[in-house]
Amino acid sequence: MIHRRTFALAGAAALFSGAARATETDEMTIGAANAPLHLIEYASATCPHCAHFHETNFALLKSNYIDRGSVRLTMREMLTPPPAVALAMFQVARCAGAGADEYFRRLGVLFARRQAILESGTMAGVRDALFAIGGEWGLSNDQIWGAISDPAGAARVRRSIEEASARGVNGTPAFFLNGQRVTDPNFLTPDGMPIILDAALAN
Repeated sequence: MIHRRTFALAGAAALFSGAARATETDEMTIGAANAPLHLIEYASATCPHCAHFHETNFALLKSNYIDRGSVRLTMREMLTPPPAVALAMFQVARCAGAGADEYFRRLGVLFARRQAILESGTMAGVRDALFAIGGEWGLSNDQIWGAISDPAGAARVRRSIEEASARGVNGTPAFFLNGQRVTDPNFLTPDGMPIILDAALAN
């Protein structure tokens, strides 16, 4: 069984000030607006279990369900330790006004390189690692640093964390399918996820 990682609500609070409700503009969503299933994922860019889900399940989810109009996927951003790095990674995924498809593509790369980013050792090392990755996407260092240091990012993620807390989310990854919490741990596996989604589609 994969244990979800508790997100750093207390630690993340030091990054933020103020509070507000999450809005649709805070989210990234892909898939048909009229898809019969709406899957909401609460994830952190530094969470190893979130990275594992995306490395093992995302391609299947996208090709067999999202691209076929069966599932609409919404990402709600959480922070797990170190929260400043998780926030920086999300900001790079969104850098230069990336649309939802590009955001999810970038996030997949960041998940795949999560360990190397964390092993950079210092925030300067993390910054340089993100500069290098962003450079592969045609982003300048100034663009990346502007995104990382933008206070609007911290405010956005704070709203997401507060919304998650109100729904009882205390770890990542967490999923809601058409408003109902997915509690079966098999959803995190490439064999179990299709069974759960297909059953929901059949209802």
